[in-house]
Amino acid sequence: MKKVLVLGAGLVSKPLVVYLLDHGFHVTVASRTVSKAEALVEDNENGQAISWTVDQIDELKKMVSEHDLAVSLLPYSYHVTVANVCLEFNKHLLTTSYVSDDMRALDAKAKEKNLVFLNECGLDPGIDHMSAMKIIHDVERRNGKVVSFRSTTGALQAFEANNNPFGYKFSWAPKGVLLASKNPSQWLQNGEIVSYPGEQLFENYSIENVPGVGAFENYPNRDSVPYKDIYGLHDAHTVYRGTYRMTGWCETMRKIVALGWLNEEPLEGFSGRTFGDVTRHLIGASPGEELPHAAATFLNLDSYATVIKRLEWLGLFSDKPLPEDKDNPLDYMNVVTTERMVLEKDERDMIVMHHEFQAEFPDGSKKHLTSTLLDFGLPGGDTSIARTVSLPAAIAVRMILEGTINMPGVHIPVHPEIYDPILDELSKMGIEFKEQSEQMS
Repeated sequence: MKKVLVLGAGLVSKPLVVYLLDHGFHVTVASRTVSKAEALVEDNENGQAISWTVDQIDELKKMVSEHDLAVSLLPYSYHVTVANVCLEFNKHLLTTSYVSDDMRALDAKAKEKNLVFLNECGLDPGIDHMSAMKIIHDVERRNGKVVSFRSTTGALQAFEANNNPFGYKFSWAPKGVLLASKNPSQWLQNGEIVSYPGEQLFENYSIENVPGVGAFENYPNRDSVPYKDIYGLHDAHTVYRGTYRMTGWCETMRKIVALGWLNEEPLEGFSGRTFGDVTRHLIGASPGEELPHAAATFLNLDSYATVIKRLEWLGLFSDKPLPEDKDNPLDYMNVVTTERMVLEKDERDMIVMHHEFQAEFPDGSKKHLTSTLLDFGLPGGDTSIARTVSLPAAIAVRMILEGTINMPGVHIPVHPEIYDPILDELSKMGIEFKEQSEQMS
């Protein structure tokens, strides 16, 4: 029996663990909170839960040595440490995170040892690559060329659960969402590179209607320019990857950034005790000044602006005590958003992924191609984000250990040998894209 080591027992881990146990693998889940690992393996005789923290390197080496493949669902900064241990003990590796330069540098060593280090095999990154490459390769097989590519994904609450003024609920790590709000962005638009620093991220959004789904804000997701080469889009004049949010999100987050609420360093000279005290300190408001009005003035907004109402609802002007175990605005924000913007167990989340291509063919015809995924979580069961992140990873683990994927080195799932069987199996699970083609004039 093949043995899989899963590092991390977070919000998206369960479908992966259940899938692997159901397919006859022995699965060990190692987590700082062992109760979370125990909840994943339950009483399955082929499941094991271990208490482990990332600083226990000797224990990590022991665990990796006893398994055939390691799945790292840890924060991305730990993946290379796990990868080096996998190299030491000749074990395969899978992650759902973006490939770092340090991970990419291990390609030659992985090939030398005939090991598969498959990364970016989740939702975004992951399913986005696979579904896009399926269309791109199909165009190429017909001797066509993709001249424009736009791809956007949103992990959101379902419309019926959209009942808070932020229009957002956390179905995965809240701090990750907040940190992503500070990322710089750039993309290729009509042959020119467009770029913005992180503080201007939310100034550059559009309203997009996804046919059959709804209208959303669309803002750029990190650096899209490398995907011209990663996806082999040599003829493309536009290459854009974005993120969907409900309307109102971008303006509100831009103002939160402007206030300084996403700063990661302790506030110099701050001695306050409440969330309102933090806001007052950040904007330099006097002790007797009404906070909503002072914040509106600082942000150049009317005091009745919707953004101010959202910040008030969240509690940023309140006497709510600060958490004693945190010491900076970002961590304070992480606590209050987790409390106020939670996806309840009886609510559904929703994944929207939409690709748009413009393709030209040798006969002179031009086509507008779309590929759209709309997936919902199960109330009281797995969320859509958990399913769409961990099931591609689980399928890939099975394929690696069964020898179906036999491509040594550091990879992402842009090869037909990887993405075709994964997409086929996901389709049978109801995670399926709707593809459309329209003639362009």
